[in-house]
Amino acid sequence: MSDLRITEAFLYMDYLCFRALCCKGPPPARPEYDLVCIGLSGSGKTSLLSKLCSESPENVVSTTGFSIKAVPFQNAILNVKELGGADNIRKYWSRYYQGSQGVIFVLDSASSEDDLETARNELHSALQHPQLCTLPFLILANHQDKPAARSVQEIKKYFELEPLARGKRWILQPCSLDDMDALKDSFSQLINLLEEKDHEAMRM
Repeated sequence: MSDLRITEAFLYMDYLCFRALCCKGPPPARPEYDLVCIGLSGSGKTSLLSKLCSESPENVVSTTGFSIKAVPFQNAILNVKELGGADNIRKYWSRYYQGSQGVIFVLDSASSEDDLETARNELHSALQHPQLCTLPFLILANHQDKPAARSVQEIKKYFELEPLARGKRWILQPCSLDDMDALKDSFSQLINLLEEKDHEAMRM
């Protein structure tokens, strides 16, 4: 091979290296979704979101009004508006629904019968609210690590989810702070529903 050919080959290799190192451009931006997170006090909303954000559980303080967390995932960023679940706050939940693209409802699967009935009523109200009824729902049956925890099938039957949520996009998943893989998988499923809804809107 002539010296000219060798020189051209090296120059071309340098060009390819330059393209690979300098011309890749920024990675595509991850889509962001605005979600509202509701549930009774003590259901574990704050702890679950803090764990997803890699925050120390020792520093978790129950939400009394509302708080917003940006929860990062590989394929999306979820801007989660968590609303306090105390009796005197729940009546104001609907004021914060506007602009939501999805709903996270957290319930304590080991709670008392009275609290479970209250959670059931609140979920029914959310599923039928005009600003939420068409949105994807992720329903988390939390505290599955507790001995008194009810199974997902028991909760699905008690909450009458099959008839009430027929035709809606919803996921019911068991979870606990001890099983982060399952929790992250639940949110991945929610992101899939959000993406599907986006694609449908683009086709319209």
